[in-house]
Amino acid sequence: MTLPGKTREPFDYSLGFCLWRDDPLVRRHSQLEGYTFSLLENSSDSYRFHGTIGAGKVTDLFRTFARSLGEEAFFILEFYEDGVGVNRPADEEKRPLPTVFYSPYMPVAEIFATIGPYLPRLIHDGFVGFGLANNRAGMELFYSEEKVLTCFTGNHIRIMDLFSRFGLGHAPQLSLPTDFGHDHLSLLWHPQENLPGELAGLSEKDLDYTHFCRELTEALDMYPVEESLSFFLSKRDQDLIERCLSSHPDYEEFAEEDFGSLLFDWNDFVLECEAGFYGDLWEYRQGLNLRDMIQYVIDNCPESLGRKILDIIGDPDDRFQKILIDRRQRIDDPLAACSGEEQFWYRGIIRNQGADLRRDLIRHGWFK
Repeated sequence: MTLPGKTREPFDYSLGFCLWRDDPLVRRHSQLEGYTFSLLENSSDSYRFHGTIGAGKVTDLFRTFARSLGEEAFFILEFYEDGVGVNRPADEEKRPLPTVFYSPYMPVAEIFATIGPYLPRLIHDGFVGFGLANNRAGMELFYSEEKVLTCFTGNHIRIMDLFSRFGLGHAPQLSLPTDFGHDHLSLLWHPQENLPGELAGLSEKDLDYTHFCRELTEALDMYPVEESLSFFLSKRDQDLIERCLSSHPDYEEFAEEDFGSLLFDWNDFVLECEAGFYGDLWEYRQGLNLRDMIQYVIDNCPESLGRKILDIIGDPDDRFQKILIDRRQRIDDPLAACSGEEQFWYRGIIRNQGADLRRDLIRHGWFK
């Protein structure tokens, strides 16, 4: 609501986000800062926030948010690896999808020391999104290429307090910029003289998001993550998993790790097997042991959490089953199965066997 005699300040949009000024809906639209939130699907304690904030506040918001993550976190970067030009209409069909990259866990101070010089470009380029997360703390904040904030958390009161400190109020009917016609703009689209001071002195190469994003992925040793493995485990989920793993003598050393990383490791193992597994039998069994550990958690945690984990790994599980052959045989001693059910990952062997794995299989009498 605008007070009598006051005019609303124009919203501080990112340079990379441009509304269609000739659209009647846009002309009647006055963007506000604020947020909405709701429970995540199939969750009783995890929330998703969507919010809008002026571009000039984004850096300080992330620095303040980082204090809730503990000493370590990982950085998230999303961009189009092959580029998509300097200007993309929002309603363009069949456009390429961006690639999401994660850094390893590292000290928060080290992350900000690395990304600090890049933050103005990350905030203002219309083809880049970035974020910060600590899965063990159950916290993630992301600023998308659409220049909308998304936060996942198990502590919604803390995020409400954080947002209120930056002038964002709860607005259940909040309109997001993406609700209206808009274009995405690369920093290269803007004439150099129109760029703000922190960007005006940069070369065209340094303003090219494909260049500066690759610099960041190399500097932070980032790796691509499949969109199908997008998930959120709350701090409560992680605490339950930690207690579960601590109760097993073979798994207790993994109890304090981010369980999400173990789920990614299983997916990476499946990817390796699909492409051709070039390790030996011992290394192959290590991958299967990882799936044992995941199953142990599924079987011994509350049913709702077990279903959530099964949903997360459903795609890599399905893909692994499709590449198994000779499924009348088991790769292990049947008595070693990690639960009462016969586990599919021990039934058969992958199709694309490297020389070392095939050699060990022959020595162990697999081929008869």
